[in-house]
Amino acid sequence: MRRETVTAYIALGSNLGDREKTLESAIAELDGLPDTKVIRRSSWLENPAVGIEGGADFLNGAAEVETRLSARELLDRLLEIERRHGRSRDTEQTGGGHRNRTLDLDLLLYGNEKIDEPGLVVPHPRIMEREFVLVPLAELGKVPPFFRSVEATASE
Repeated sequence: MRRETVTAYIALGSNLGDREKTLESAIAELDGLPDTKVIRRSSWLENPAVGIEGGADFLNGAAEVETRLSARELLDRLLEIERRHGRSRDTEQTGGGHRNRTLDLDLLLYGNEKIDEPGLVVPHPRIMEREFVLVPLAELGKVPPFFRSVEATASE
């Protein structure tokens, strides 16, 4: 466990069942994690299921949390929350491609840290490819640090 508090951003998504109820439940569970507090969350946004043939639309958003958990501990807790909501990443890993899911939680940013470990890459490696992640982050007033450098380079 870390000693100082870190601000982290988590993406939330669901396209099965009562999506809004699932996302609200996940927010409550995030807020109940040890040494972790949800500071605020974005609006829920409706998005088409990308790469899922015949998939229902997703409801997506993001949460800003303050935590003393390490990035690995936080990720492990996110995976536990997903499992409690019926998600099994094991079956997804064997089939390849995207799948419908009751709940998807991704650790997007963890302070200003860059982490590249097995099973944990922060900032999330596909953050810039996903409008359904960037829009909620922008609503929270968070622009990923590397995005600023891309904007600066483009304007030069």
